[in-house]
Amino acid sequence: MTDVLLFHHALGLTPGVLAFAGVLREAGHTVHVPDLYEGRVFDDLEEGAGHAQEIGFGTLVERGRAAAEGLTGQLVYAGFSLGVVPAQTLARTRPGAQGALLFEACLPGDGWPGEVPVQVHGMDADPFFAGEGDLDAAKALGAELFLYPGDRHLFADSGLPSYDADATALLTERVLAFLRRKM
Repeated sequence: MTDVLLFHHALGLTPGVLAFAGVLREAGHTVHVPDLYEGRVFDDLEEGAGHAQEIGFGTLVERGRAAAEGLTGQLVYAGFSLGVVPAQTLARTRPGAQGALLFEACLPGDGWPGEVPVQVHGMDADPFFAGEGDLDAAKALGAELFLYPGDRHLFADSGLPSYDADATALLTERVLAFLRRKM
């Protein structure tokens, strides 16, 4: 059993994010899913991203850090899109990190700890992931990179119109294999 700290995307803690956490739990993992938006959920990606900018990315990272307090240091950090900001930051900086699962985003930067395995998943024509530098950042990071055909962002959130069941099934299979290696 692996402990996972999973961060939501810019729309907030949606039913689709909770459903994904449920799939991981059904596989025997302990999954913590903090609400970085303190109850706010958005229907529009621009509005959700605007809310994140308004409260500040530093605040989101601090809320992620606070969510990790009291949990074992032996965590796999996971995040969807905007949730990659705290997930990648904590996986890189918090002692005992067991891995990182980055969905549809990847931050640029040096200094990834070689002992912390990382998977990055995204669609090959997603304008945010492939078009704004995240794909290049994943390649530079040396991550285990999985590309799915398509141009959808937030394709693994089963409650959104952008959901892609086939790509999500493959992503889930790969994530579960990664987590089994951490057990």
